[in-house]
Amino acid sequence: MNANNTDDKLEKTFTRRGFIKGTAASAAVLAIPVGSTDASVWQSFFQNNFHEMSPEELQDTIHNLAKKYREKYQADFTIKTNGPRPDTLFGYGLDLSRCIGCRRCVYACVRENNQSRDPQIHWISVLQLKKGEKGVSDLENANMYYAPDEVPEDGYFYMPVQCQQCENPPCVKVCPAKATWKEKDGIVVIDYNWCIGCRFCMAACPYGARHFNWGEPRIPKEELVTETHYLGNRPRYRGVVEKCTFCIQRVRDTPGRYPACVEVCPVGARKFGNLLDPKSEIRYCLEHKRVFRLKEELNTSPKFFYFFAT
Repeated sequence: MNANNTDDKLEKTFTRRGFIKGTAASAAVLAIPVGSTDASVWQSFFQNNFHEMSPEELQDTIHNLAKKYREKYQADFTIKTNGPRPDTLFGYGLDLSRCIGCRRCVYACVRENNQSRDPQIHWISVLQLKKGEKGVSDLENANMYYAPDEVPEDGYFYMPVQCQQCENPPCVKVCPAKATWKEKDGIVVIDYNWCIGCRFCMAACPYGARHFNWGEPRIPKEELVTETHYLGNRPRYRGVVEKCTFCIQRVRDTPGRYPACVEVCPVGARKFGNLLDPKSEIRYCLEHKRVFRLKEELNTSPKFFYFFAT
């Protein structure tokens, strides 16, 4: 067999996810061609978790990722690894009295975060709810499939739901691979190279905020966003779980940018900022609006707050 073909086959089939889920670990190791010359294959498999890598290991990992993305997408990617900004704890607010259910946030998120178009993955779901006594307590009867050209519709209001960036995230507790964790700035992240696709986190999340790649993610080349973060919007793999990261590739820059969903909202319903800054817009909302958090009784302590302007 040609050595290059052997290396290609190895890179496609021999992954950490397959190794961990397999029952014959030693056999899998023995199946590696001893003469393989592709060092990146070995490095990818034995790679440390993101926050355990030395600066040299991290630099090599980013270099190899950029090389693979260039080969796959014929585009040059920037993969940032910048950490949390000091004295920062990100929080999000959503004014339900303003939201018109246009779903522009949904598609801005898809574009910015390189989500698969086929099979389709959305990190934000917009629910249409009837105005009245039950309100947000009637989520099981909410309509996710309303016609977008009819919004806002009389007698209804709209409630976008996405990752709540919990202070006490149940998804983190159940991950057997330690592939997901909460950063110091409050963002719950995933190391996609460490995710084994077990979907325990999906079962644990009470907000339906985690999404599994059942097929190879497909993104039109002309819609690729090549300014990425290792823990954020870099292209994912088939067989891993992904989620909202508050657009970590944007908000951790200096100066920071708003998440794409905040930036695109035509009515200013979405608010974002540093919860530790008493002068931030998000703090003003928390101190002057009627605020609630989704499923507060679960003690997940979301950093995503809903409110009504009046």
